[in-house]
Amino acid sequence: MSSTSGAHLSREFFDLIKAIGESRSKQEEDRIIAREVLTLKNKLHPWKKQTTAPSATAGAAQTNQNQHFSTKKKQKEFLVRLLYVEMLGHDASFGYVKATELAASPNIFHKRVGYLVCGACLSPEHEFRFMLVNQMQRDLNSSNVLENCAALLAVTRVITADMVPAVCGDVTKLLTHSNETVRKKAVIALHRLFQLNPEAIPAHEFVEKLRRALCDRDPAVMGASLCVIESMATHDPSPFKDLVSSLVSILKQIIEHRLPSDFDYHRMPAPWMQMAILRILAILADGDAHASSECYEVISDCLTRADVGANAGYAVVYECIRTITKVYPNPVLLDAAAESISRFIASRSHNLKYLGVTGLASIVEQHPKYAAIHQLAVVECLEDRDETLQRKTLELLYKMTNPVNVEFITDKLLSFLEATTDMFLKRDLTNKIGTIAERYAPNQEWYVRSITKLFEISGELVSPQIAHNLMTMIAEGEEDESEESNMSLRKDAVELYASLLENSTGKNMPKVLADTVSWVLGEYAYLSTEYNLSEILEYLCAFAKRRGPFALSSTRRFLISAIMKLVAQLGTCPSSAASVIDEFSKSSDTDLQQRCLEFQNLLTNASSILGTVLPVDASCEDVDAVESLSELDWFVAEARANGALPYSRPIDEEDDAEYLAGRGRVKSVQINITPYEKPKDPREYKVDLNRNAPRLTPGQGSTYEKARHSPSDSSSSFVATVPEVAPSISEPSLIVRNVAHVWGKPVPPTAPAIAPSFSLGSSQPPPTPTHGGPSSQSGYGGWVEKSSVAQVAPVIMDAQKARELTEKEKMAAALFGGIVPGASASSNAAVSRAQRNKTEKRFAQSSSVPAATVQAVPEVDLLDFTFGETPAAPSSQQAVEMFPPVTVDTSVPPLALAKSSEVPIDPFAASGLFSHLPDTPLTVRPKFKCNGNALSPLQISTQQFGQMWGSFTATNPVSVVTTCASSLDGFMNIVAQAGLHKVETIAATSEGISAGTIGSTTLLIHGKFSPQISGGAKIDMTIKSNDDSVGGSLASFLATTLR
Repeated sequence: MSSTSGAHLSREFFDLIKAIGESRSKQEEDRIIAREVLTLKNKLHPWKKQTTAPSATAGAAQTNQNQHFSTKKKQKEFLVRLLYVEMLGHDASFGYVKATELAASPNIFHKRVGYLVCGACLSPEHEFRFMLVNQMQRDLNSSNVLENCAALLAVTRVITADMVPAVCGDVTKLLTHSNETVRKKAVIALHRLFQLNPEAIPAHEFVEKLRRALCDRDPAVMGASLCVIESMATHDPSPFKDLVSSLVSILKQIIEHRLPSDFDYHRMPAPWMQMAILRILAILADGDAHASSECYEVISDCLTRADVGANAGYAVVYECIRTITKVYPNPVLLDAAAESISRFIASRSHNLKYLGVTGLASIVEQHPKYAAIHQLAVVECLEDRDETLQRKTLELLYKMTNPVNVEFITDKLLSFLEATTDMFLKRDLTNKIGTIAERYAPNQEWYVRSITKLFEISGELVSPQIAHNLMTMIAEGEEDESEESNMSLRKDAVELYASLLENSTGKNMPKVLADTVSWVLGEYAYLSTEYNLSEILEYLCAFAKRRGPFALSSTRRFLISAIMKLVAQLGTCPSSAASVIDEFSKSSDTDLQQRCLEFQNLLTNASSILGTVLPVDASCEDVDAVESLSELDWFVAEARANGALPYSRPIDEEDDAEYLAGRGRVKSVQINITPYEKPKDPREYKVDLNRNAPRLTPGQGSTYEKARHSPSDSSSSFVATVPEVAPSISEPSLIVRNVAHVWGKPVPPTAPAIAPSFSLGSSQPPPTPTHGGPSSQSGYGGWVEKSSVAQVAPVIMDAQKARELTEKEKMAAALFGGIVPGASASSNAAVSRAQRNKTEKRFAQSSSVPAATVQAVPEVDLLDFTFGETPAAPSSQQAVEMFPPVTVDTSVPPLALAKSSEVPIDPFAASGLFSHLPDTPLTVRPKFKCNGNALSPLQISTQQFGQMWGSFTATNPVSVVTTCASSLDGFMNIVAQAGLHKVETIAATSEGISAGTIGSTTLLIHGKFSPQISGGAKIDMTIKSNDDSVGGSLASFLATTLR
């Protein structure tokens, strides 16, 4: 009671703490600390106190007055007050020697205070640290456990890298101490020594000591080793790969309450140990299918048991979600994680909402479908007043961006960027907006307007490289577009920047935007139809005379160059331009002054060649350089005549040759001028080819699933088979306080174990695919998944429904375009309707299929999807023919085209008579045809394939789980039967590439073969072509064939 009430403190100490807490300004606090420093100097060094009238009597009185200050108890309090002085930023070095003396005290309380002050106040180079080494060695070798613990704590704070060899051996001995507290602190101290000087402790020896600590008979020592293993595995997980089974066994025993009740926290068994093990498993099983399969069972069990309604349980659930997103993907665990995320997001607590948004951001990158059911919740978080929640939601939006919703998300990010005043957030949003605009821009006009808006809002934070890329794109245009389209883009940019100059009166313009505006108007002002050259020239002259943060010498150089080019195009020099040139001809900037003086000289003496010196639209023209420099021959001859030595080429000519060839120069960063893709139909994003992935069933799958679906008898109870990690028999027995079972020894439970549930709060079995008809809701090929997580409701306007969408639903539909089936992007983009029609017309002209034909012929729903109204039946004159009924080769027997249900079962298949035959289909699959043309192989090399791959913009990714191909060669054979040429296969990475042509369209395919644990294989294909419609048809054909 006295320790909490402050009765043990002296009156002076109590007044000091009270005065510091009640101080209202930094100056008042400094005055309090200055008085305290003076007091401590007098108390700790009474012989140094100055007196005005020294005498023998006064000296004796002074000695008697300060005798009680020399006691150890008072010194302990003075050093604590000294610590307050140091924490508040004042110098207290006068008391360091007293702290060193107190560390050598035999009293454990005084010793701990001395070590505390030395560790907190002494700098790494202070000489007093060396005075403490001998004292720490004595305490480490002491038989007193309290002195051992105090020294181990001091080792982590006082020891430097060069002192590690002096104490390393003593700390290592304490790893085998009989007291568990000493062993725990020794593990932490040894880790600190290894961090300071890895050479003093060999890595393999340290890892071996950690393994022994992990198998310690005391759970506290094991918990300390988990923190060290996590820290080391983050940098190099390879030494701990074989500990996965041991960690799984430990985690299973923890969640089964086999630890003493002392480790429970709010009904959660050792939550910090659970979270540490989950983080370690996420590191060790990242990308490792075998290690991940060992973790699935215990992760699901941990996720189920953590649902106790306490904050500690929520923390464990969140770590389970993070681990599920890191390990090799498992559909059942992903569904369980998505359900937990939905409970977090739906909570009223902002803390739990933050966890939900964070978990959703971690899962949405690889599995975007799980974000679909949280559309309105994400919009609500975006509009919440909690700034922390808003920032995390913005991070989620950035990870959800795709070519369909990029316009809406960019507008949202720009609006938040304009409203915020936090420089860190502004810098982060600026980088993200620039990234997604370059990656997912639907067209060049939108990109120019979005980047210009970014320049206006946070131009001081934008990298100059983005402005350079923008100017390069405007100057060079797109290679695949016609010159008329590129000129139209430049015209739009000129009118946009001219309007900015017209409306910029009284506003500051960022430097990066001013430079871009000046360059674009100087090069392409003549293209404008809304403004004439005289108006644009007046705007530039008025802008050049303004003063502001943007009025730098480099920006004025851009402006002067633009004014000079427009004067050359007009053929006359207005008075406003002449006054600007005359003003800056007297500038202190020599470069700017030289430009103006040269231009004045041209106007006065050679106005006829002004158009030649400043040509129109010559930014991309190559400059012809005369390497001989014959006009300098007279200068060389004169110098030789005056005795100058002739030029001698360097001896190392190879370096010069490489430099002249360009290989010796620093590689410059160039803009990626690949044309932006045309926004795809949102329905293309509705097909999730992973939805029909095989689920684990009672007949096939892991032990975990079998325990779930088997009858609840004693033989089928859920018991994990994990290796024991208990120490050898020769070691002391385990402490088993308040527990029924022995720690580290897996004992079968007396009662039937709880069946693992894959959803928090629900004991329903995992969803299994059920066959349905063509009218099934979503699904692939008529299969329906009855999962509350995987089922996604499209936020679209049904033509048969009279209810209109609310504002939040419209925002959600735009936000989740490309993720939710049927959701589309918002139409309130920055591009005007006329420019949007022009862009669509340009894309329609560049397509190989006329626009009229595409509109006249409805799309064929080959996979029998239904999106709202039932589409009309396709006509017989359809352009895409996936399975020609009669035009296949006559060598194909009718039986090959029959349904699988009509083919009789082969009675010899089970006997293995044909097991030696290759795994190839006995029937000949039809070739792919489109518009009446069959797909034919394209004989090219791998180098040619790589060159063509980068030039094609139409991309169609496909992912499918199949049982038709059991190997990479089997998949390549199926692709070859479709009519493609096998270019190359890479067995090491299970990848293959193929090429083919159909009419004037070239098709390139890259496929990756990934075997699945549950059987079958997952094939990820990317089809690139110069015709998006043909590439999409081939993607659907191959997906159907592999099914």
